[in-house]
Amino acid sequence: MKEKSFPLALAPSNNSLEVAEIVAGYGLKTRLCDMGIVPGAEIKLVNPETAGPIIVEVKGTRLALGRGVAQHVMVCEKQRGPGG
Repeated sequence: MKEKSFPLALAPSNNSLEVAEIVAGYGLKTRLCDMGIVPGAEIKLVNPETAGPIIVEVKGTRLALGRGVAQHVMVCEKQRGPGG
């Protein structure tokens, strides 16, 4: 797991994040992979403050994840390249 990673369910909104790791069994990892949520993918949290599912944006598509599922997705701040 990357340093300073934390669960997606605890991430601040409208920040560019990077998926660090999926801490789950084979079935959930496969399901998230099918949605494009894989280690290294850029992910943006759209509505963390509301009750109910968490809305994320991955590769230009918005997805709803239950809070329990979001606890298994470990993210970190997106690394910026030189000059950016």
